[in-house]
Amino acid sequence: MAFRLIKEKNPVNDEVRVPFIITMLGSGFFIGFIPVASGTFGSLIGLGLYLMPKMSEFYYLSLLLVLIFIIGIFCAEKMRGRYGEDPPQVIIDEIAGQLFTYLVGSVVFEIFFPFKSFDPATAFDTKLVFGIIGFFLFRFFDIIKLEPAKYFDKKDSGWGIMMDDIAAGIYAGILSAVFTHLAWYQFLRKYLG
Repeated sequence: MAFRLIKEKNPVNDEVRVPFIITMLGSGFFIGFIPVASGTFGSLIGLGLYLMPKMSEFYYLSLLLVLIFIIGIFCAEKMRGRYGEDPPQVIIDEIAGQLFTYLVGSVVFEIFFPFKSFDPATAFDTKLVFGIIGFFLFRFFDIIKLEPAKYFDKKDSGWGIMMDDIAAGIYAGILSAVFTHLAWYQFLRKYLG
């Protein structure tokens, strides 16, 4: 099982040089070099991006996700040559996976709970609850690596590095929509609102 709370650092291959811009983007502006829980910090970047104005709208979120995903494949591929297989320094995959969680969750929410008012662009409190639930669920699924995440995690490539987090985002996105519905609409707004 690919379960691991803290990724061990791989030996650095000093013979491989990675351009500064690729290192900067792939490591989430060098946050990936934090010695502990770099993936969690990467997910926090994804949460922060999602909470920005307009970023929860489908068009903007999709566009940002596609851009980060394409850049991430390239950066992860280059950085793994220097930092080894699935290096903890690469956190652009966590950023993409976290954003994908919100994209999937938003779609699920709109399809299965259309009778509820869920417009993150105008209801920041709902957006915040959804964001926090999605954050914790993504971290959980990113760590336990259910299939197909486990399959992609074994691929020694930039594509595999990015795709295992996208796969985790599917599970996290579906459950974040359900949990937001249960926690927010069935409990918090009923008893606190």
